[in-house]
Amino acid sequence: METELLKVLDESGRCLGTATREEVHRKGYWHETFHCCMTERGMDRIYLYFQLRSSRKKDYPSLFDITAAGHLLADETAEDGIREVEEELGLGIQYEDLVSLGTIPWTGGSGDIIDRELARVYLYHQESPIEGFSLQKEEVAGIVKADLREFEKLVLRERNQLQVTGFKEQEDGEKILLEDSVDLSAFVPHTSSYYHELFKQIRLNLRLC
Repeated sequence: METELLKVLDESGRCLGTATREEVHRKGYWHETFHCCMTERGMDRIYLYFQLRSSRKKDYPSLFDITAAGHLLADETAEDGIREVEEELGLGIQYEDLVSLGTIPWTGGSGDIIDRELARVYLYHQESPIEGFSLQKEEVAGIVKADLREFEKLVLRERNQLQVTGFKEQEDGEKILLEDSVDLSAFVPHTSSYYHELFKQIRLNLRLC
């Protein structure tokens, strides 16, 4: 398997060189990622979609995360990140269908991984039924949606639980209903500053109060 090379950046986004993905995470270098947040408009609310990360993932296994996300390789631009949506979710959307929410830096870690990302974040309004997702089993185990405002309250610790609804995919490809009440520990631990900027940009683009 060919070793993945990522751009090594400083915090302002200036390229300093390249390194393998393993080295980037081991040494905590800043690097580029692609995040796609999918929303659905209901009768009187906005839903935000989350992927359930596969239990096979080295980092943050079996946690809920942004709808689609992935690393940008050294020779890729943010536009190339659209491949993550098709690979992980089986949705053939175009880059032109996305709305840029800007770059949001965040830092985290899991085990021996030091994760410092400059996330190129995009918004996509999902209109297809949730059952239409075709998941990449190695990466994604399920898809759920939750009320955007209620998720914001969860992040702000104004509530302790959040109702999520969707499906989990079995090894044989069968989709089973997933309805659960979860707390914040069920999600990848993005920083509060990441979520603050994400919520602000979503509200601006969806014209929410």
